Amino acid sequence: MNKTWTPPELLQMSSGYWTACTLHAAVKLDVFSPLAARPCSAAVLAKRLKTTTRGLAMLLNALTAMGLLKKTRESYAATSFAARFLDRSAPGYLGHIILHHHHLVDGWAHLDEAVRRKDGGTFRKRVSHTDDEEIRESFLLGMLNLGMQLAPRIVPQIDLKGRRRLLDLGGGPGTYAIHFCLHNPGLTAMVYDLPTTRRFAEGTIARFGLTERVAFADGDFIRKGIAGRYDVAWLSHILHGENPAGCKVLLRKAVKALEPGGIILVQEFVLDDTLDRPLFPALFSLNMLLGTSGGQAYSQGQITSMLADAGAAKIRRLPLDLPNGAGIIAARAGTP
Repeated sequence: MNKTWTPPELLQMSSGYWTACTLHAAVKLDVFSPLAARPCSAAVLAKRLKTTTRGLAMLLNALTAMGLLKKTRESYAATSFAARFLDRSAPGYLGHIILHHHHLVDGWAHLDEAVRRKDGGTFRKRVSHTDDEEIRESFLLGMLNLGMQLAPRIVPQIDLKGRRRLLDLGGGPGTYAIHFCLHNPGLTAMVYDLPTTRRFAEGTIARFGLTERVAFADGDFIRKGIAGRYDVAWLSHILHGENPAGCKVLLRKAVKALEPGGIILVQEFVLDDTLDRPLFPALFSLNMLLGTSGGQAYSQGQITSMLADAGAAKIRRLPLDLPNGAGIIAARAGTP
């Protein structure tokens, strides 16, 4: 059904980046951590954060209007939600993924130019290839933020009974490999990603006490082969960074690394076959236009076709209700 718009709604959407940038600034300054510990005035907090009182007071008032802070007279405090997800010491901290979003803002300002250019993504370097440690860290730890939110919900719904060796291809910090192993005591895993990811992955694996069961191998999975044999391959949000030709190479290698009857599981933001919905995958496709030379969000039909071309069979979408249009498509390699 088409939305019926009003001019105020349109203008509110146009200025929507104001609230996003307010949140980004608060996370960069780490406003929420001290206010989760105790209420504080703008003047006292400004000294601690080394900001001006005037500017910080404006920021705190805006955050209060957004419902992330509470104000009593001249004192501010974090809401229970902000204390849970925006305090750096909180287990549920989401600041890393928010900072990753912040690093994407400049590129999005050039979307009109990207649409004009044949090569599209020339407005920011791919996060996986950047030399900027801060940008790479916010991305990888941001993926950990998201994974820690979703993996405990997804993993118990995927039956890996009897499976022994899992390949987490492009697994970043290893969040899903870790949770699959925690849920399946007989399972071991290999996280395969770029060398710049090793430090983050091995640190996360060690934090969960799984160094004996989850290993890390580095390499370029498009240009190089995949060593070892596995009976499960997990590809979470990897295809969208590649053009269709790259996806086919990647999927062929993943399927080839599986034992006969092995399972391949592909998680992506999945478009309808008309390519014009849901909203988040459609917008995410533009994000890939800005940051890659050929990446995009793919439809269920496109992913299914690429899996079939790679030699997979019994292809189906798992009946999982995931946020932001995400979906998991499962298939088998060869015959059991």
